[in-house]
Amino acid sequence: MRIGLYPGTFDPITLGHLDIIRRACSLVDRLVIGIAINRDKGPLFPLEDRVAMVEAECAGIAEATGTEIVAYPFENLLIHCAEDVGATMIVRGLRAVSDFEYEYQMVGMNRAMNDEVETVFLMADAHYQAIASRLVKEIARLGGDVAGFVPARVGEALSRRLAPPEGQRVARLTRS
Repeated sequence: MRIGLYPGTFDPITLGHLDIIRRACSLVDRLVIGIAINRDKGPLFPLEDRVAMVEAECAGIAEATGTEIVAYPFENLLIHCAEDVGATMIVRGLRAVSDFEYEYQMVGMNRAMNDEVETVFLMADAHYQAIASRLVKEIARLGGDVAGFVPARVGEALSRRLAPPEGQRVARLTRS
């Protein structure tokens, strides 16, 4: 069985993530979505919510592709997570050249720790290259429409999470 690991914080999962997941399914029999706990990043959504969003959004992909997709929280080194789940492949999505520089260093370090785990890069589809969870959260926080960046359920979760307290309005500036 070919097992791949696609790691990230998925805070929240975006259409770009789902595109990489869908395409990675053609490479493996089982795709583990490694959801990094990473307390240093201060995620907007608690781990349980991120796991639930990943599971809900990936259910249709698993059914359509026949690939087993599993959400798996982790807090250790990525290479140790890969070993824990039996992955022989780490899947990484790239949006820009700047992503490659960082990922290239990570591959070298991971290979030094375990040279039996390969890293496969999938270029983001042109429609999704600009999407980053960090930017999606900022757009949602400032009252922008995130429908083109995240699935509907995730957009609703963002709205609930970022809604102003009862009775408080969000100020909007308009041009004259």
